[in-house]
Amino acid sequence: TAIVGALIALSIIALVLSLVKMEDVTLPPTVKYGMVFDAGSSHTSLFVYEWDSDKENDTGVVSQTLSCDVQGQGISSYANDPPKAGDSLRECLDKALKVIPAAKQRDAPAYLGATAGMRLLREQNSSAADQVLAEVGKTMREYPMAFKGARILTGEEEGAYGWITINCLLDSFTKYSPKAHAWVHPEAANFFGALDLGGASTQISFMPKGSVINWNEASKFTLYGYNYNIYTHSYLCYGQNEMLKRLAKELIAVRGQLGVDHPCYPKDYNETVSLSSFRTSPCTNQSDPRLTISDRNVTLEGRGNASGCLAAVKKLFNFSACGQSQDCTFDGVYQPPVSGQFIAFSAFYYNFKFLNLTKGQSLAAVRETVEHFCTRSWEDLSSSYPEENPDRLPKYCANANYILTLLLDAYKFNETNWNNIFFQMKAGSADVGWMLGYMLNLTNMIPAEAPARVKGHIPSLWAAAVTFIVLTLALGLAALLL
Repeated sequence: TAIVGALIALSIIALVLSLVKMEDVTLPPTVKYGMVFDAGSSHTSLFVYEWDSDKENDTGVVSQTLSCDVQGQGISSYANDPPKAGDSLRECLDKALKVIPAAKQRDAPAYLGATAGMRLLREQNSSAADQVLAEVGKTMREYPMAFKGARILTGEEEGAYGWITINCLLDSFTKYSPKAHAWVHPEAANFFGALDLGGASTQISFMPKGSVINWNEASKFTLYGYNYNIYTHSYLCYGQNEMLKRLAKELIAVRGQLGVDHPCYPKDYNETVSLSSFRTSPCTNQSDPRLTISDRNVTLEGRGNASGCLAAVKKLFNFSACGQSQDCTFDGVYQPPVSGQFIAFSAFYYNFKFLNLTKGQSLAAVRETVEHFCTRSWEDLSSSYPEENPDRLPKYCANANYILTLLLDAYKFNETNWNNIFFQMKAGSADVGWMLGYMLNLTNMIPAEAPARVKGHIPSLWAAAVTFIVLTLALGLAALLL
């Protein structure tokens, strides 16, 4: 009787378990990692990003995990010793491997994007540029990651990716909705323009108002299931460092003396330059009938002349090439009228931060601050800013006047829309720049991982089944005892 009762109980249990409905249960998405080297003209930085494998409309929702500054100058400075370009990346690569789990490293895509410094090197010596990129790639292949290539970005790519980065960080493309428990596309997205100033080039990117005709420069891409068209243009040789070289060359060409007044440098500050140094960049290597390039040295003598500095900086732009056209910046380059709000980063931010001009002052107040700074002597500045790099300190006057000329005379911002420009280097916890936009756009080329699914029981039915089993066992045990 006991055996028969036990068999009956086990049969009932098996029958109940077979009747409990099974359903698909989705496991949490896995995390993927990727890294991008920003190889600029003056320095290189590494950024590590992560995103969930179940992408939002084929685009990963990316966040920054690590940033690491590479020691030394940009990779273009290693043109005469390319292996050092690759070796310079090792310290940051080692740090990246510490934040990416070992099981994820082999699948982590790794990219290096070189910008204006390498664009100039390619113009001047294409074989040297190729060797530098080859050495960089050789080093990155030694590490356990999915190396995807080291390449030179076009100026327009740099500008467009900067625009993507800013609007990604500011939730213009997609925003998490607690109500829907999902990422949704904002109904009235507010897209910010991007203003980038590097060492060798500068970029402007924004979404113009209305229909714009005669686009000479445009970028098209798809993010989060939506198509975007923006205006973007890059000006090579108009980066901060190249501007300073061009300014010095122009002043020397006009004066033609061993001692040349420099209106932008502080009074009593002198700098000696070799005329042969102008041959190191395509931006200043052009022949000039006013100046015979030789190896002689010229001393630039600071005069602290604010108005003279502004006038000298403006001569670096060919505004006359635009004629009477309002849809033109300089050198005959077309640009639709600026519209909306802008984020100005990189050298825009660092120069104005030093001058304490990043907090929304009026344009008149900005001009007054710049003018006052330009009149200060070298003794005054060096004693007031003892911690500032002595090579960088005397150049803030020229940089500030250059920024004002670029934004006001070239891009045509004015008193009305000046406060639509926000000078900042971070949005949330991530750095502003082209790197995140590059990574975000490239996630469209990484297939979305199918959500991992397992067979599981519906919780309510499973609870009922367990209760029934316990009661059956209890009744069987009672029957045995009786």
